[in-house]
Amino acid sequence: MPRTTVCSRPGCPNLAEGGRCSKCRSSADKARGSASQRGYGSRHRSQFRQGVLAKDPVCTMGDCTEPSTDADHYPLSRKELVQLGRDPDDPQYGRGLCGAHHKQETGRRQPGGWNAC
Repeated sequence: MPRTTVCSRPGCPNLAEGGRCSKCRSSADKARGSASQRGYGSRHRSQFRQGVLAKDPVCTMGDCTEPSTDADHYPLSRKELVQLGRDPDDPQYGRGLCGAHHKQETGRRQPGGWNAC
């Protein structure tokens, strides 16, 4: 059971059960936009995700043997690929990860991703 602490967003005095309070979490979700608004529409699902998971059926992190369930842009982020004029839905720019490693990598590598409110 998560313990009650102060919200992890700097300056927020509200209490939360692990991480951010419901107000900060809701605010961050709205600012983030929907998957389609962020560029993860049907072309992403049909071309990028399917291509990466076919290329990497097993998680590519270290010696993990879990099946890949998530297609992760790597080594460049989707945003960086777009800025460079590259096709962010090309499977060559991705790697397959299990769910746990995808969450871990997103939290570590994505500025403002899971780590910010």
